[in-house]
Amino acid sequence: MKNKLFVVGMWTGLFVLSLALIACGDSVMAAPLSLDSPAGGLVMLGFAGLIVDKATIANVFISLKTTFQSAFDAAPSVWEKIAMKVPSTSSKNDYSWLSNFPKMRRWVGEKYVKSLKAYNYSVINEDWEATIEVKRNDIKDDQLAGYAVQAQSAGQSAKQLPDEIVIELVNGGFTALCYDGQYFFDTDHEVAGASVSNKLTVALSAATFAAAKASFGAARTAMGKFKDDEGRPLNVTTSVLLVPKALEDDAKLLMTASHFEDGKPNIYKGAAEVVCDARLTSDTAWFLLDTTKPVKPFIYQERQAPEFVEQTGMDSDDVFNKGLFKMGAEARAAGGYGFWQMAVGSTGAG
Repeated sequence: MKNKLFVVGMWTGLFVLSLALIACGDSVMAAPLSLDSPAGGLVMLGFAGLIVDKATIANVFISLKTTFQSAFDAAPSVWEKIAMKVPSTSSKNDYSWLSNFPKMRRWVGEKYVKSLKAYNYSVINEDWEATIEVKRNDIKDDQLAGYAVQAQSAGQSAKQLPDEIVIELVNGGFTALCYDGQYFFDTDHEVAGASVSNKLTVALSAATFAAAKASFGAARTAMGKFKDDEGRPLNVTTSVLLVPKALEDDAKLLMTASHFEDGKPNIYKGAAEVVCDARLTSDTAWFLLDTTKPVKPFIYQERQAPEFVEQTGMDSDDVFNKGLFKMGAEARAAGGYGFWQMAVGSTGAG
């Protein structure tokens, strides 16, 4: 009889305890997720880990979003040094206006109105995403530190999406068309009835004054001669020397050394800011840019800025069928070419 009473009492106690846990489950909140704590910082525990309810899920994903945003804010980027941001409000943007360089002229008689040339250059927005699955069992088992690392990676990747888009434009500049129907870096852009080149093949060199003049000097001279479609000088300057990692030392030497190895003074010292990016695919190609004008050589077109997204509904199909929640980043954006006159590119192939 005593054993029976003990068993009945035990089950009654567990039943009452279960009711108490159910009654207070929605009111218990977890602490923010932290990579510094062994178990990720979550403190709402059941008998064998976390109680997976709406409050827990909300807190977990608030913490992951905070981690994502912190990584996004801290991530370095270079695209703003070489490209301009153009907002987009539709599926694509039309850049036919790139054929015109509006410039003040004497007002004699009626105003001279420039019309758009028959160029057809549009940039269509693309969808971008990075998605991570969060297992319901990992939440139950309090195994969340790895997801915080993934959220950091997603935040950094989202911040650098414009970099990826813009550097892809640079890599494709010798074979992709710009607004005038020519390759962005080409030898035969038509300007005022003449053929103009913004493409070189010479290797970048800081070895001697003669070598520097034949490479950097040649690019700077070419840019200085660029004109608009009416034959007027554009007063293009040099502001950025964009190079891959393989040319970083040469570029920095060229822009900082007082003298060349042959003893001659370096007249190019400080002529441009060196920007180096490991995503440039050619070890020999280099680019001289003018980024001081309102329209820059490259365009980052943004329809929707990268943002954190989540699927956390307890009754979603993925949760019911697979035990999976989801988080990640989404964006709508694209890249395009601006004025080719603001850039000279060299393949460096000799």
